[in-house]
Order: sequence, then structure tokens, then C-alpha cells
Amino acid sequence: MPMKLLTFLLFATMFIISCGNETEAPIEKTENEPQKQEITPENTAANFPIYTSFNQFEHWLHKESDTTYVVNFWATWCKPCVAELPYFETLTEKYGDQKVKVVLVSLDFPNQLHKKLIPFVEEHQLKSDVVALFDGNYNDWIENVDLDWDGAIPVTLIYNNAERKFIGKQFHDFEDLEKSFKEVLGKQS
Repeated sequence: MPMKLLTFLLFATMFIISCGNETEAPIEKTENEPQKQEITPENTAANFPIYTSFNQFEHWLHKESDTTYVVNFWATWCKPCVAELPYFETLTEKYGDQKVKVVLVSLDFPNQLHKKLIPFVEEHQLKSDVVALFDGNYNDWIENVDLDWDGAIPVTLIYNNAERKFIGKQFHDFEDLEKSFKEVLGKQS
């Protein structure tokens, strides 16, 4: 059995066992999930980009500009992810006048778009950029984000032209996030 698949199954099992705990949640995919449907902004009420494949989304991980990107992978069903979202919103507000872009990448399932994701984004009035990534082939692309990503969320990638930092854990307060952000920001040329 390929190591990535084994890792995914291990984390899926851990998620089921620890459902409701305040620990990092693995990305999960159930066998009962309906077939992928073609979802585009034209046929949804979403006010954010929707990507149905990792290839469509991948440009967010390799922008070459003088901007520092903070890319957070999360889902509405992940308690630790939701708990840290206010810190990303604070970062967006605090550094909004600088060349900083916070991108919140939802890994919710396509069938949760209208029932969970859109209402969540609207209810919380998220100011950071939100995108939805509905490519459930996680084992095919998690290494393209970072070789150290084990498949659990939340995780964050902070990068600019000079530095790239992967944080494979939940931030427990804004200061923790800002410290990682400043480490990358400070190395920008």
C-alpha cells in the first residue's frame, strides 16, 4: 500500500476516533459522498473562486511578486481550523495596507458548498480571500503544497520571493501566527 494512502487512512481513522476533540483534523473522504458535480461560480451563489482540480488552484502556491502570501487550508467541519480563522482575519486587517494577501483555502466537500461553506463565509463576513478547492484526490497533491504535510488540517503556507515556510499545526493565538508571518516577511528582499 503506498505510504501516502496509508498516512491518509491513518489520519482518517484518527479523525473518526477523535471526532469533536480540539486536535488537528485529517482531511477525510467518505465512500458515501456523491459523485463530483461540476461547480462553477456561474452556477453557485459563491462570491469566491471554486476550483475542482488542484491544477486550477496551484497558482496560489507559486506567485512571484513582491507580495507575501499566507495560504491557510481549512474546512468548516474542522474545529481547530474554525478556531484559528479570526487570527487570519486580524492579520488581513492589520497588514491590509501592505503587500500581503491572506488566502483561506476551504477543503469542504462539494455537497457542503450551499449548506455550510457559503453560509459560513457570509455569517462570519470573512475579509480574507476565500477559495474553495473541491479536488478530493488529496494524496495526489498534498506533497505539491509541502513535502512535510501529512494530510491533517489546519496547515498554513507563508511565502514570498525570499522565503517559504510551512506550518503544519494550528495557531493558538494571533501572536503565534504573526510571529511566523514576520519571520517570512522579514526575509523578503
